[in-house]
Amino acid sequence: MEAITKGFFLFLSNSRRLNQLARTRGSGFAAGKIIGGMDFRSSIACIKALNAQGLSVTVDHLGEFVDSPAIAAERTEECIETIKTIHDEGLDSHVSLKLTSLGLDIDRELVVENMTRILEKADQYGIMVTIDMEDFTRCQATLELFKQFKEQFEHVSTVLQAYLYRTEQDLARLSKMKPFLRLVKGAYKESARHAFHNKADVDTNYMKLIEQSLLAGNYTGIATHDENIIEFAKAVQRKHLISMNQFEFQMLYGMRTNLQQELVKQGYRVRVYVPYGRDWYGYFMRRLAERPANISFAFKGFTQK
Repeated sequence: MEAITKGFFLFLSNSRRLNQLARTRGSGFAAGKIIGGMDFRSSIACIKALNAQGLSVTVDHLGEFVDSPAIAAERTEECIETIKTIHDEGLDSHVSLKLTSLGLDIDRELVVENMTRILEKADQYGIMVTIDMEDFTRCQATLELFKQFKEQFEHVSTVLQAYLYRTEQDLARLSKMKPFLRLVKGAYKESARHAFHNKADVDTNYMKLIEQSLLAGNYTGIATHDENIIEFAKAVQRKHLISMNQFEFQMLYGMRTNLQQELVKQGYRVRVYVPYGRDWYGYFMRRLAERPANISFAFKGFTQK
């Protein structure tokens, strides 16, 4: 049943018709519930409200798979302006982005040029930029580019997905750089040749990766709503006397808000992923596919706000 549910939401996420319908008619409905706003400026109030609750943020302009150098340039300028605004407004926020939004599928040199400009501004203002992981076909290129950027810039991090077989080895290689890593389960539809399909296997690997990353001394973002995994991470921290300043829990805006606040009260760092923009539909469907339990939390958010 879980595989059917996941497949269903991934199928919906790829519907051009539903994406367009959501973009034109549903954006106002989503704003302030699962996305911060239509653009970054309209999301600032949301970010400030979260910061006031002791929650850090990472923002992401939704949209990927850009096939035009001009649009990639626009996304680059928009990201640079976002970093500057975060600094000017005194926001406790990082920036997340996808390399395909900066031209990864067009030309490697183009994405290097665009990302270099972004990271120069990030280092200038001391604001972390996280390179989101996309599907398996882009994983190797993303990690190669991350390592290249990490050698040049301080404020860059990336994401590893627990459902991929390769991730344990990727983590071991990256740990030599002592990076900031966000660990997620993974939300794309992948072949069984590359990824675990059974939830229990993904969960087991995820917990293994959490412990591996923390013991390697990496600053680790543990991105999950799963309370069993959260408790596992707490147990690892206590067992190995790991500083609570070495990791944070990360959750999605509009989901598990009570849990976010409870973790803050317990003294843990919590970062909320706040996407913005009109292309929210595919993102939302992938989050529901990633963990069907998110369905009830998401729709509670819609009705409570």
